[in-house]
Amino acid sequence: MGVRLSEDEAWAFLEAGHTGILTSMKRDGFPIALPVWYAVIDRHVFVAGPGTSRKFARVRNNGKVSFLVESGERWAELKAVHLTGRAEIVDAEAWPEVDRQMDAKYAAYRTASKAMPDATRKHYAVSRGLMRIAPEARILTWDNARLGLS
Repeated sequence: MGVRLSEDEAWAFLEAGHTGILTSMKRDGFPIALPVWYAVIDRHVFVAGPGTSRKFARVRNNGKVSFLVESGERWAELKAVHLTGRAEIVDAEAWPEVDRQMDAKYAAYRTASKAMPDATRKHYAVSRGLMRIAPEARILTWDNARLGLS
């Protein structure tokens, strides 16, 4: 019995996921992996944030990234989708749909700006950035629950 997800199942899992792990490359060649909130639109992953943050600078320097969403605690429950691709900074035309999806997905989890420390509020008060990740190679997937070992 195989554990791979179909392409449609993989994208549905990504759309339903909560936190993704974005890995980009630092100038010294070492990868750095960060948890991010994201939206999926037309089989692309969109990540938003302060446009001046390092994750956007790294993508400007080297667009090669990986993105992982996983779930499960026991080995028999592990499920994940991992993609590699190219990230690019995109303009404002994508913002309305990204904002709509991010609001629907994360509104209940956000911290009110007034509850944040001044330095944090200032960090997030800069212009926003948006990257689009386009998968380039085969998407890696697994769902150990398909083994029927739970």
